[in-house]
Amino acid sequence: MSITELVARRSTCLRRSVGALLVKDKRILATGYNGPPAGLAHCDELGGCLRDKLKVQPGERHEISRAIHAEQNAIIQAATSGVNIQGATLYSTHSPCVLCTKMVINAGIQRIVVQDGYPDRLSREMLKEADLAIETFPPRKR
Repeated sequence: MSITELVARRSTCLRRSVGALLVKDKRILATGYNGPPAGLAHCDELGGCLRDKLKVQPGERHEISRAIHAEQNAIIQAATSGVNIQGATLYSTHSPCVLCTKMVINAGIQRIVVQDGYPDRLSREMLKEADLAIETFPPRKR
């Protein structure tokens, strides 16, 4: 989990820094952190977070964000590198939102380990229906 925290430091999101790893057979297959698509401006360069300006609550209106989520970026990294992630474990600093959950299910990821939760009821319902449990890794003592 300490590696996910390190990856999360690359995030430029003003609301929440998230890091994710895809691991299989004790090997890191791909990493991801949240931020805008490659080459596009970051929110701090544009005067702040649009979701904050519109007072959007966490777990709602995911489409109102410039960021690609950490889990999505890890899946995209694996795909662009030709790495098979079916059967992998997702380690993430936070539980996946519903958008990431749908990608995780369809990618064939078999296990999710997170450090912190995320307030997305539909995500939890879909994970339960897919019989994909979220394991919580206790936060490190600092």
